[in-house]
Amino acid sequence: MVANLIDEDPEQAYAYSKVALRLASRVAAVREAAGFAAYATQKYSEALAEFRAAKRMTGSVELWPVMADCERGLGRPERAMAMAGEPEVQKLDKAGQVEMRLVAAGARRDMGQIDAAIVTLQSPELASNSVQPWTPRLRYAYADALLAAGRDGEAREWFAKALEADKDGATDASDRLAEMDGVEFVDAMGDDEAPEAPEASPEPAAATDEADATDESDVTDEADADTDGDGDVDGDKA
Repeated sequence: MVANLIDEDPEQAYAYSKVALRLASRVAAVREAAGFAAYATQKYSEALAEFRAAKRMTGSVELWPVMADCERGLGRPERAMAMAGEPEVQKLDKAGQVEMRLVAAGARRDMGQIDAAIVTLQSPELASNSVQPWTPRLRYAYADALLAAGRDGEAREWFAKALEADKDGATDASDRLAEMDGVEFVDAMGDDEAPEAPEASPEPAAATDEADATDESDVTDEADADTDGDGDVDGDKA
């Protein structure tokens, strides 16, 4: 349930994770799931504790990048940078190392070191034409750092490259490109604005003596109400 809900309803996923912890807190997968649920709801201290517990149980370092990102979330980017230089990073697979690079670049930006963040992201993975699962996010982070440094032309180029690789919509590169190009998307009809109903067709005159019995004063009132000259009484429009 945590896995099913974490993207669409992280608070509900977090609630399920608390139940799982009560039932099986000594299971590493439960601690990891609880960590991700807490992370998704920005409970970084709790998430970090759960990730550390899972790491102790399994001996795996695969959670190292997200643990470092929790340090960022707690306002401790210098600790995230320190973790980026630990031996655990060398034990990560390629995806984990790219993720650690993204976290380290984010920590540099947290500390106001924009140029250092740009250098941190420059890597063989960034330069490669091969598209991997991490490619859109890596290119996007590089473009965003370039933009923060005032290098708009290069930023636009890399946002375009990120969009080219982003087949699953993992980033909002298309929106960023549109924003840079001055394109505005206007909702022609507001969410709360319903289309106007067509005007009701006038009822045919009854071919009975009732038409002749219509009160003359009512006819006069209706004629006065027809101020737009279209033959319809405004009060009868849908």
